[in-house]
Amino acid sequence: MGRLAKGVGVLAAAAAGCFTWGLAESAMFTVRRATLPVLPAGGRDLRILHVSDIHLTTRQHLKLDFLRKLSALEPDLVVNTGDNIAEADAIFPLMASWNRLRFVPGVFVFGSNDYYAPEPKNPLLYLAKGRSHVQAEPTRLPTEHLRERMVRHGWEDLTHRRTTIEVAGYRVAFRGTDDAHLDRDDYSRVAGPADPDADLNIGVTHAPYLRLLDAMTADGMDLIMAGHTHGGQVCVPGLGALVTNCDLDTGRVKGLSRHTAGGRTASLHVSAGLGTSPYAPYRFACRPEVTLLTLTARR
Repeated sequence: MGRLAKGVGVLAAAAAGCFTWGLAESAMFTVRRATLPVLPAGGRDLRILHVSDIHLTTRQHLKLDFLRKLSALEPDLVVNTGDNIAEADAIFPLMASWNRLRFVPGVFVFGSNDYYAPEPKNPLLYLAKGRSHVQAEPTRLPTEHLRERMVRHGWEDLTHRRTTIEVAGYRVAFRGTDDAHLDRDDYSRVAGPADPDADLNIGVTHAPYLRLLDAMTADGMDLIMAGHTHGGQVCVPGLGALVTNCDLDTGRVKGLSRHTAGGRTASLHVSAGLGTSPYAPYRFACRPEVTLLTLTARR
C-alpha cells in the first residue's frame, strides 16, 4: 500500500502541476509568424494579421494590453474570425483595444460566442464528445451592437457576403459565412466561381467544418481562414491536439495546411486563437496566439 499511495501522490502532484501550468499558459499570449507563397509574381509582400477567439471579459487586462500592442506589427489587412467576447460589457474595451488597427482594412465573421454567452460545462464531456454544444436556453449577447461597432470601425462584415477590397496594391476578393458550429452557415448565398480578376480569393468562416472547406476549395479559393478550434486548447506534447471541436482532423487543428476538394487545392489557415471560455481558463502545450501571415509571390 505504501508504494500505491506514493504512486497516487506522484500522479496527483503531476496533475496539479499540469493544471497550474495550464492556467499560466492561458495568459502567455504570442504572435506566431508564417509565410505563404500565394500572390502573383512581381508584387510586394502582403501582411495579414489573423485574430480569432478572443473570448474577452472586462477583467482580462493582460489580454487587452496584448491587443493594444498588435498595431505595432503594421499589417496590411486584419482578418477576424469571430468569438470576440464572453460578456456584453466587453464590447467597449474590445473596440478600444484595436488602437491604430482601426485605420487598417479588415474583414470579420462571427462565431457562437458572438451570439451567446459561454455557460459552465464539464470539460471531460467536451473531450468525450469531441465538440461543444450550446445550452437549450443560452444567454444572448448584443450581437448586432458588436456588428455595428465593427462596421463603424471600418471593417467589412462577411456574414454571407462577398466583397472586394484593394489592399496594398492587390485586388483581394472575399467571401464569408455565418457560424457552422451553430448550423447558421448557408454557403449557397456566396457560392460560385472565384473572381478571375482578383489577385487573391479568400474564404473566411469561424468554424472550419469540412462542408465549408470543400465548397470554398471547389469554387477556387486561394486561401481559407478560420478559427474556433483553439488549437485543441489542451494538447499532449509530442502528440498534439486531442479534439478540434468540429469535423476537421487534429493534424490541421492550427496553422497552415492544404485542403483538396473538387479537383482543386486551397491553402488553409486555422488560428489557435487568443482565449478560452472563462469557465475553462487553461491551455496546455497550446499557447494563445494571433498570426502574422506574410503572403509572398508564388514560386
